[in-house]
Amino acid sequence: MKYVPRILEANLSLLLEATGAVVIEGSKACGKTETARRMAASEVLLDLDDNAKRMIDIDAGAVLAGGTPRLIDEWQLAPRVWNHVRREVDRRGTPGQFILTGSATPADSHSRHTGAGRFSRLRMRPCTLSESGWSSGQMSLAELLQGRPQKADRQEMTISVLAETLCIGGWPGNIDKPLRAALRTNRGYVEEICRSDISQASGKAHDPIRVQRLLRSLARNLATPASMSNLAADVRGANGQNLNPDTVAEYLEALTRLMVVEDQPAWSPHLRSRTQLRTTPVRHFVDPSLATATLGIAPNRLLDDLEYFGFLFESLVIRDLRVYAQAADARVYHYREKDGLEVDAIVETADGRWAAFEIKLGESRIAEGHKNLLRLKDRLATSDHGKPAALAVIVPGGYGYCQPDEPGIIPINTLGP
Repeated sequence: MKYVPRILEANLSLLLEATGAVVIEGSKACGKTETARRMAASEVLLDLDDNAKRMIDIDAGAVLAGGTPRLIDEWQLAPRVWNHVRREVDRRGTPGQFILTGSATPADSHSRHTGAGRFSRLRMRPCTLSESGWSSGQMSLAELLQGRPQKADRQEMTISVLAETLCIGGWPGNIDKPLRAALRTNRGYVEEICRSDISQASGKAHDPIRVQRLLRSLARNLATPASMSNLAADVRGANGQNLNPDTVAEYLEALTRLMVVEDQPAWSPHLRSRTQLRTTPVRHFVDPSLATATLGIAPNRLLDDLEYFGFLFESLVIRDLRVYAQAADARVYHYREKDGLEVDAIVETADGRWAAFEIKLGESRIAEGHKNLLRLKDRLATSDHGKPAALAVIVPGGYGYCQPDEPGIIPINTLGP
């Protein structure tokens, strides 16, 4: 399989120069191992080498010995290695010693030191459209956050092509696969989550049928702030009984540990008005292809339900924004007021610069998106946040333009880091 260069590589290089160990976290099959191998001088693969897992208890030094950076793949399968790596980083006293990759976050343990000052963390997600070759990358999120004008030539992406791209997903292994094979792979991914992955992540047995029902509920409520009680009510078994909200919360925690579910938190700017904000996170899979795989939806069916297609498109854009935002030292939020104003994505940098984006599947709703963005701009005019660096509506295709003082238009197939 041909390697797909990743945006995360630049951050990984910088962190290896600054800290003793870098932890790359992300869902299975998103490309962590192959990216880490590009920079590692030696490796130990704990998902394949049972002897290495046993050696951690007997002679951890033997497992950690090797050229640096040394890759320890799927480290969560032997969580005790964390403390051994921490001590070895302290002993050696130089940066760039280890790269740890993990597709699940182990439960917190008092025996595992936090790693502060020794470890840096990077979140890896499936490929963006710019990484997989579907976006020209002419419009840079980093430049937008600097308040610099951006424009792009007309880029076409038909709705049918967008539907296929969305259902295939950003998984590196799917990039060159035929559509039917990619859809089958994604269904198998979901089945494995239900059958074994979630139980391994939580450390306790879960009913695969209940997990599947919850995943279907999350897929139906994609890109919405569905509450625990609403999700519980939506997961109705054959006997007509709902899932307990506490059980839903437990399952969601395990899915979050697996990094297949990644909620979008609410933005809470300090407003001088009495405007009340909603704080419920917006629900997303790490890649919207998991939603279509869970529901068994093929691309042609999306064309018959454009409303749901719109939610999937929003989730696709949030996936890409998260990757581009991480490269710019920023995070992605949503904004929702109790009086009805909603803005799909707020990207805020660590130093306080921010940009706001509405996400619309059809050109007919661009004017609505512009109106919402201007209302938000007015809301924050007297706040500590000040003026936005950029305002834009993100759409499937067309011409792109964005000026600092007025809402613009960004085709998703022109957006890049």
